[in-house]
Amino acid sequence: MKKKIANKNLTSFDNHLDKEYGKRGTKKREKFEEGFEAFKLGVMLQELRKDQGMTQSQLAEKCGTTKTYISRIENDASDIRLSTLMRIIREGLGGHLKLSFGI
Repeated sequence: MKKKIANKNLTSFDNHLDKEYGKRGTKKREKFEEGFEAFKLGVMLQELRKDQGMTQSQLAEKCGTTKTYISRIENDASDIRLSTLMRIIREGLGGHLKLSFGI
């Protein structure tokens, strides 16, 4: 049986974020968190689109926008209006948007 050796240099992801960006509530950390949420949204839309076997162009055509705009959303290079997001989900992907807030 091998003996487990502890690595004292390991840290939790939360501790890493605290060190790199400050504690939650600080300006730098909140900016990071907002960017991360935008990144997650883009990845989720991309996964939904691919699961349905659609190209960016096909999704754009279904919901009345451009391939470039879909690409910008998926690659976190664009803010997105709630009404546009709802249209992409409803008309483009055939789904419903559900929101939740953490306070």
